[in-house]
Order: sequence, then C-alpha cells, then structure tokens
Amino acid sequence: MTDRRLWSYKEIAAHIKVQPDTVRSYRKHGLLPPPDHVESGKPYWYADTVRAWVAARPGNRARRAD
Repeated sequence: MTDRRLWSYKEIAAHIKVQPDTVRSYRKHGLLPPPDHVESGKPYWYADTVRAWVAARPGNRARRAD
C-alpha cells in the first residue's frame, strides 16, 4: 500500500525531528529528493518519498523505521 499524502517542510521536519528551516537547508544543499508536486511555488513530497529518503540517509543504519 502506498502513502500518497503530500508532506510540506513542516511534516518532513516533524518526521525526522528537526526544525522546518533545517529541512529547507537540506533542499538548498541538494540533500532532499526533488519535490513530487509543486503548488503555488511550494514544494511537496509524498510521505513514501520522504520515508525512502530517511531510510537511505547516511548514519541511519542503526535506526529502525516505524
């Protein structure tokens, strides 16, 4: 089953337990995947896209996905 909910910086930040500005910085430095959807200039990512990105992040090997 796929999770097609769109997440903004705020939801991504809550998921990885950082501030939304940190997620913006990740995007600015090319560390986030490209947005799945852009609406009125605001980027959004599918929840599954974010979860896959989190699982592949360096240093994530010791953590378990929920």
